[in-house]
Amino acid sequence: MMRLPRFVLFGLTALIASSAMAEVDRSPRPGGVYRLKPGLFVASGARCQDPANAALRRYDGKGISTAHTRACVARVLSKRRSGYGYRYSVTQSCIDAGSGPGKRFTERQTIDVPDALTFSMPAKGGTTYRYCPLDQLPPELRSAAPASHP
Repeated sequence: MMRLPRFVLFGLTALIASSAMAEVDRSPRPGGVYRLKPGLFVASGARCQDPANAALRRYDGKGISTAHTRACVARVLSKRRSGYGYRYSVTQSCIDAGSGPGKRFTERQTIDVPDALTFSMPAKGGTTYRYCPLDQLPPELRSAAPASHP
């Protein structure tokens, strides 16, 4: 029988233990109109643990909403390769209220999506938003993250 050096045994034990403790990502896969991971995104410089409302965006596979809009639906006008990802030109309609009654409005937007966890809106100051995993969000925002996407 071959004896393995002690450091190899410790390394294998640590690898097996960390694999067993790793959680399976049960959140929705990237998809929908922008091929982003559905959930909450925060602006560059904001922390997932305590974001301001102004720094939050919610992607549900249909559109990107803010704390003051809901039921957003984007319709792609054009999509082209841009750097590592895609640039979308869309018209998006939303209800102009985070909750309660509100009128639907429509606006034209440009959205850059370099990968499934990041997007930016060049016309709105070029702000970049990054995906926040559910376990990094404060409890009051966890229920706002989409459970699934269309």
